Amino acid sequence: MSASTWITLALTLKVAAWATAINLVLGVAVGWLLARHRFVARDAISAALTLPLVLPPTVVGYYLLVVIGRRGWLGQWLHENLGIDLIFTWQGAVIAATVVAFPLVLTSARSAFETVDPQLEKAARVLGLNEWALFFRVTLPMAWPGILAGTLLVFARSLGEFGATLMVAGSIPGRTQTLSVAVHDAVQAGDDASANMLVAIITVTCMVFLLAAGRLGPRPQR
Repeated sequence: MSASTWITLALTLKVAAWATAINLVLGVAVGWLLARHRFVARDAISAALTLPLVLPPTVVGYYLLVVIGRRGWLGQWLHENLGIDLIFTWQGAVIAATVVAFPLVLTSARSAFETVDPQLEKAARVLGLNEWALFFRVTLPMAWPGILAGTLLVFARSLGEFGATLMVAGSIPGRTQTLSVAVHDAVQAGDDASANMLVAIITVTCMVFLLAAGRLGPRPQR
C-alpha cells in the first residue's frame, strides 16, 4: 500500500476508535436508563435516538451542519467564543460517525440490560450493595456481552460511514479523508486499482467485526 493509503487507514481507525469510545459510554448510560426506568416520553426519546439508523446519512449530515456548522447554533457559539471549528476537521468526522452509529450500541445495550434478571438485582440489594456497586458488580457484567456486540457493530459502522462524514468533514487527504470517502474519490477519478484495494480492506475488516459481534449477542439469563 502507498503512504497515502496508510495515512487514510490510520485516520479511519482513529475516527472509528473515538466514535466507538464515545458511543460506548453514552450507549451504556442511555440504554440502562431506557431499560430500567419508565418516564414520560420514553418511547418518543427512544425513537428519536434511533432515528439516525433509518434516516439517509446525508440527512443526518445536514442536521449536523445545522447544529455544528459555522452558522449553526452550537457551531457559531464555539467559533465566536472558543475559536473552535468542527466542520472539515477529523473531529467533525468523529461526530458524524458517532451520531450515525449510536443507535446500534443503544439498542444492543438496552436489550442486554433487559435480559438481566431483576430478581438478581433485588438479591444484591438485600445483601447490602448500593446502586453504584450493584450496577458495576452485577448488572453491567451480566449485560456486557450484548453491550460488547453493539460496540463492535459501532466500530464496523464507523469504519464504513460515508454520507454524513462527507458532508461534515469533507474529503481532505491526510486530514479528513476516511477509507469510504477515499473509495468514492478513487472511483470518481477512475483509479480502479486503489478503489479495489480500499474496498477489500473495508470489507474484510467489517466482516471480522460482524462475525465477532454475532458471537457476542445478548442471551437470556437463566
